[in-house]
Amino acid sequence: MWGKSLAAALLGLPLTAAVIGLVTLSWPGRSEVVTLPWLLMSFPLWIGVMATVFTARSGLRAWAWMGGLTVLGYALLHGLKLVGWIQVVAP
Repeated sequence: MWGKSLAAALLGLPLTAAVIGLVTLSWPGRSEVVTLPWLLMSFPLWIGVMATVFTARSGLRAWAWMGGLTVLGYALLHGLKLVGWIQVVAP
């Protein structure tokens, strides 16, 4: 039980940030208009991600799935930025 709880607590927020980042940066339109609604959706998504961890059969599987999805999310963010499909614009 502790393995799942720790996976949810430590990997839930980074996975949520990766998903929200992918959606926000990939969404068409001006970033000033798109960012706020998706940031408001981050809390419900975070709760959903943390709750979903407890469907895993073991703590090891929870860590593997959450860790793998987190690494995949950030790899996609960096890969899409590298090829120029998404752009991070500083104000």
